[in-house]
Amino acid sequence: MFTGKTVVLGITGGIAAYKSVDLARRLTQAGVKVRVVMTKAATEFVTPLTFQSITYERVITDMWEARKEFRIGHIGLAEAADLIVIAPATANTIARLAHGFADNMLTATVLAAKAPVVVVPSMNDNMFLNPATQENLKILKGRGFTVIEPAKGALATGKQGVGKLPDTDTLLGHIYRALGKDGDLAGKSVVVTAGGTREPIDPVRHIGNRSSGKMGCAIAVAARDRGAAVTLITASTALANPSGLEVVPVGSAAEMKKAVEAAVTKADALIMAAAVADYQPVKKAPHKIKKQQPALTLALARTPDILGEVQGPAVRVGFAAESENLLANARDKLNRKKLDLIIANDITATDSGFDADNNRVTIIDASGKAEELPLMSKREVAEKVLDRVAGMLKNKKKPAKGRDNGDKP
Repeated sequence: MFTGKTVVLGITGGIAAYKSVDLARRLTQAGVKVRVVMTKAATEFVTPLTFQSITYERVITDMWEARKEFRIGHIGLAEAADLIVIAPATANTIARLAHGFADNMLTATVLAAKAPVVVVPSMNDNMFLNPATQENLKILKGRGFTVIEPAKGALATGKQGVGKLPDTDTLLGHIYRALGKDGDLAGKSVVVTAGGTREPIDPVRHIGNRSSGKMGCAIAVAARDRGAAVTLITASTALANPSGLEVVPVGSAAEMKKAVEAAVTKADALIMAAAVADYQPVKKAPHKIKKQQPALTLALARTPDILGEVQGPAVRVGFAAESENLLANARDKLNRKKLDLIIANDITATDSGFDADNNRVTIIDASGKAEELPLMSKREVAEKVLDRVAGMLKNKKKPAKGRDNGDKP
């Protein structure tokens, strides 16, 4: 996805420097060329050889040694960067950046660069909350730097507070968003739904389904990485919320419909990957239903038909999870809901679908033409779906449509 991109990763002298080893490893695995620049203090926590071993690139620790590789060290490195990430960023380095110092390779590179800069503060909570640090961060934000707020938790001193370096997945979300700013979905707004809704029976029980939310989350993350501003509306799921996009948690179908209506008004595309329950109890018991009778009868009513009721000019994509007559049922849904695309998958397959990391789907367009895809990761499926969506948005022309209930399994 990011092959050919270069990230200059600045490591400064904080205890969290060891965590950046995993960040460098994950970026390298994603095809990014990672050029690590370490301050002298950073080398007291992690050796340059550690980063060099996982990035396969020489680590720069001295202002003058870069002359061996770049025509003018900091200038050449700055020009090569698609993005500069400083993680961890100490209070000292933040202050130097805010006031334009260029007394080491890292600060000189930032001063010479036109690439976006992401700063990730990590330090003792007293240092982070000090007015001087807060003012310096405000200065950097005013200059267009992206500042990723530190996490709360146990600090090096043993106390709880704000100042921890966020986990690698959180950092990668922000970094990929920055790297994908010129992607084929740049400037577009995409709304994605994920997970399975829960329709309450009483304060303890609910009607639900087996959706893990993995497919919807994969689409949301892939759209973010291609430059889109993404709103992920997610029902119950055990997955961690991805970073670098807006996450709207919901519970029931009614809550999801309300969230979709609010988000879709300015959206270019709506992708309903959520498994919305088809029925809900007519009445929710105010207290836990006791197990005192031999049988329990529930009166059920249809849940809101989200794609059928939510209107607008956005490209609309639905999903059809079927156990029989896959293509016929999917085409029927496509036409009833007048969708641009529907993604059909057979839920009886044992190697894909619910809870799995892989999926085997058929993409059907508004004309009824079907493209059957082989078994692949859900991220790969997401890219195939977004290829179609990006093509429609690029042409600024939507095909003549039928319409269906792609939001229901």
